[in-house]
Amino acid sequence: MIPIPLHSLLGAMVLGAALTTATAPAMAGNRDAGIDALRQQHRAGRAAVLLIEFQNEWLAPDGKLNGLVQDRAQLADAVAAGTRLLDAARASGVPVIHSGLRFDPGHPELGGARYGLREAIPRAGTFRGAGAEFFGPFQPAPGEFVASGRLGASAFAGSNLNSYLRNRGIDTLLIAGFALHVCVESTLRAAHDLGYETILVEDASAAFNAAQRRHVLDEVVHHFGHAMSSGEVIHVLTETNE
Repeated sequence: MIPIPLHSLLGAMVLGAALTTATAPAMAGNRDAGIDALRQQHRAGRAAVLLIEFQNEWLAPDGKLNGLVQDRAQLADAVAAGTRLLDAARASGVPVIHSGLRFDPGHPELGGARYGLREAIPRAGTFRGAGAEFFGPFQPAPGEFVASGRLGASAFAGSNLNSYLRNRGIDTLLIAGFALHVCVESTLRAAHDLGYETILVEDASAAFNAAQRRHVLDEVVHHFGHAMSSGEVIHVLTETNE
């Protein structure tokens, strides 16, 4: 091992501290700017909450995907935050959109495949029957839009979601759901490429494990949108009603 001079170690420590001090205000400023932008879009009636796969397959105790989640605390936190988010959206009149997956017996809609979700979903038999129903408190309320026709990982894939949003003049999406590293991420990417402002409600979304979650939050989100906590989002949605 090559010895490192003490003065070099001290210099690196000082530099690291200086960089942390310099970047912290910038990061806080970016978060504040995101909150201000959401506030403007909300007041203009251009924001909506998009809930992805709050279905029995993920959330019911006997759901097939529920049984695969390794980080149980992450899932429980996402359900609690998602419930608060939905309640706040309904109370403040923000449009709520539900996007799920639902297939006929044999999953003929997927056309058959050797790889990926199009192979795995029919093999696992997911998103059919009771598994495709929306879970408990996440059942769509009268007047809430339920996207239909979806065939892929993204909530936009094959569905009428984009048409609905354009017709309503909505251009800012508050996205939450499951799985963070698959369908939520796919929707975030697709929404960005379609020109929407995208905000991931980070604690109202869950992956299978902590490593998958860290990867999306640290390496993916900033390329396609912005992340906020449910507390930050709820504050913006409800502050005009205070």
